[in-house]
Amino acid sequence: MALISAKTIITSLCLFHITLGFFFLTSPGSVADQALVYLLGEAMGLPHSRNFESRSPALAFLAVVLGMLGISDMVTLSLPDEFSMVHHWGLQAPLRFTFSFAIVLYTFFFSASSPFYADLLSAPPPSSSADPSSSLGGSSAPGGYAPSGWGGDALKNRLFFAFMFVETVSWFWVWVTLQEENREAAVRARKAARRRSSHDY
Repeated sequence: MALISAKTIITSLCLFHITLGFFFLTSPGSVADQALVYLLGEAMGLPHSRNFESRSPALAFLAVVLGMLGISDMVTLSLPDEFSMVHHWGLQAPLRFTFSFAIVLYTFFFSASSPFYADLLSAPPPSSSADPSSSLGGSSAPGGYAPSGWGGDALKNRLFFAFMFVETVSWFWVWVTLQEENREAAVRARKAARRRSSHDY
């Protein structure tokens, strides 16, 4: 039997999303200054983004989305367990884990601190280019990173990496716990069926 039920973990995640949305709306700098964000960012060599230090329309939009996500996920927990925990979250947990894990991999392996991306940036530019920085889409940023102009480059910061890392670990935990609970429920159902059949005879 799992030490913490999947419903408890999902409820904690819902409250985490609602709380995070509240702080993004009121005091985004307090989120960026968290010890976990700093620790993961320093360990992975990811830059600090100053865009999270003050309130902005983009952060307000993010806060509303996180709040709606947390509330809507919490509402699903009020449904019967057979539908909510088996069918809905049985599909959502591995889907969210896969999505979060893919973004974590992208955030690190395509950042300036990644050895794979560093090899790509250190490749010599074509001889036909007069300006060496033009082959990388512009001037280089600190740390040897040259932005490509794609919006996904804005995701390569320590706060977003820390958030998706927590999401990845949490949804993997939910997925594993759900599988364990479903196996135990199946065993209990088989035992109950055998008891009913023995009473009939």
